[in-house]
Amino acid sequence: MGKELFDQFREAKAAFDEADDALSEKLSRLCFDGPEDALKLTANTQPAILATSAAVHAVFAARGPRPAFVAGHSLGEYSALVAAGAMPLSAAVKAVRARGTFMQEAVPQGVGAMAAVLGLSPEKVLEACNRAREGEVLAPANYNSPDQTVIAGHAAAVQRAEPILKELGAKKVIPLQVSAPFHCALMEPVKARLSGVLAPVPFQAPSCPVVTNVEAAPNADAARIRPLLIEQVTSPVRWIECVQTMEKAGVTKVVELGPGKVLTGLVKRIAKGIELFNVESAATLSKALAALGA
Repeated sequence: MGKELFDQFREAKAAFDEADDALSEKLSRLCFDGPEDALKLTANTQPAILATSAAVHAVFAARGPRPAFVAGHSLGEYSALVAAGAMPLSAAVKAVRARGTFMQEAVPQGVGAMAAVLGLSPEKVLEACNRAREGEVLAPANYNSPDQTVIAGHAAAVQRAEPILKELGAKKVIPLQVSAPFHCALMEPVKARLSGVLAPVPFQAPSCPVVTNVEAAPNADAARIRPLLIEQVTSPVRWIECVQTMEKAGVTKVVELGPGKVLTGLVKRIAKGIELFNVESAATLSKALAALGA
């Protein structure tokens, strides 16, 4: 991922070079050539997606319109902060590598689990979690769209939730292949460790407000970035509300920058009136720039 832009645009090359230098290794080579097994390790996945997203943003920002807001989903919030100039890419890739490692180490393999719930309202998913919890950790982790919520917690509690979710009307409950149960109380040990990593980062006021996962509200205060990133570790990603916040503020066009177009699909289901673009290659860049009149 990102190889085509790296080869064609100096801005993308500069971003990958900065990420490589920060981690003292060829992260770019892993992004371009794999192997896939190494890319799937959380400690590699997170900096690799971030570096690619930052490279795509650098190319787009040099040619496209300035955004009114930036936002990202979970790890993507770091990409959004880099895009808004609030956090250097070099510091961000180090932070997300540490974050991924800490998350993996917080819960022994097999103790935690996550599952995607399809075709059920967020309110009903929360109800099922409350009924299945039985003293363990179980809660919505990602409010992705009106009909898709991801739950996280102890593996046994996630299992107990499945028949309750189906009884309440869920079309599907899909277990997720993840290395840890993200965005729930089981991630509490990560917060102190991540706080130490983020302590020396020179956060700046963003060039435009960042709609945060924790509050689903725009933040432009540099002093609030660090505590919000720490809180994000155990808080659900309120993606539905993030998109609604931008829509209410008058946003009519959203550009997804980075590998894949998962967020484009989610935004489409949340705010049907928003025009959507995704940029991850030279072809999608040209298409988006032409449509945006840039």
